[in-house]
Amino acid sequence: MPLFVPKDRKSLFRQFLAGMYDAVVITDPNGHILEINPRAEEHFGYRLDEVVDKPISFYIPGLAPEIVQRIRRGLADDRHMMIDANGQCKDGSKFACEVTVSIIDLMDPGDLVFTVRNVERRRRIREMLRAKENAFEVSHAALFSCAPDGRFTNVNRSFLEMFSLENEEEAKEHFFAEYMSDDPLPENFAKALEGETTTVGIVAETNGDDDEEVEVTLAPNRDGRKVKGVVGSVIKV
Repeated sequence: MPLFVPKDRKSLFRQFLAGMYDAVVITDPNGHILEINPRAEEHFGYRLDEVVDKPISFYIPGLAPEIVQRIRRGLADDRHMMIDANGQCKDGSKFACEVTVSIIDLMDPGDLVFTVRNVERRRRIREMLRAKENAFEVSHAALFSCAPDGRFTNVNRSFLEMFSLENEEEAKEHFFAEYMSDDPLPENFAKALEGETTTVGIVAETNGDDDEEVEVTLAPNRDGRKVKGVVGSVIKV
């Protein structure tokens, strides 16, 4: 039966670093780089031998020596600190990142661990969602989403105006069938829950003398493969 031979702490620590998702940079108490993990090499484009003994500002320009010392004082009671910053890559490009700093005594007393998370993708997604929200709100089409039971969950300003509702909270007290009961809309709502997209023109009653023709599109509201409700639009034609 083979014997288990424990590895030295530094070897185990390097294995731990290699398995981390975030870029990790270990520095001495003054912020000079001692160790990086493979993710840091991917993020910044430098090998370890290119950055050893360089200041952490080589990676994160905003972390000048005086800032590092201020961080150290803030970590005196073993707390960690999080900083929004920009990383500097070997090719000159930059990326938005969150940097978490803590003290570690595994290699030498008082060393610092900088954990760097690239948030560029998260920022792009947030900006894309904000743009979609703005487009949703300013659209001339009446846009809405419903839960599977037909209760409205989101509506835009055009929807409120079309159905004479005060605000979104009032709309959320109502159901699709209350406002769109004309055939084949109830059937099309059920089709949307099954994954089908439909568009149909109907004549809608109005408060005026003349009825209006509108086009209603209903589609599944997907979360991956799962349908979690229905989204739709109502456009006057």
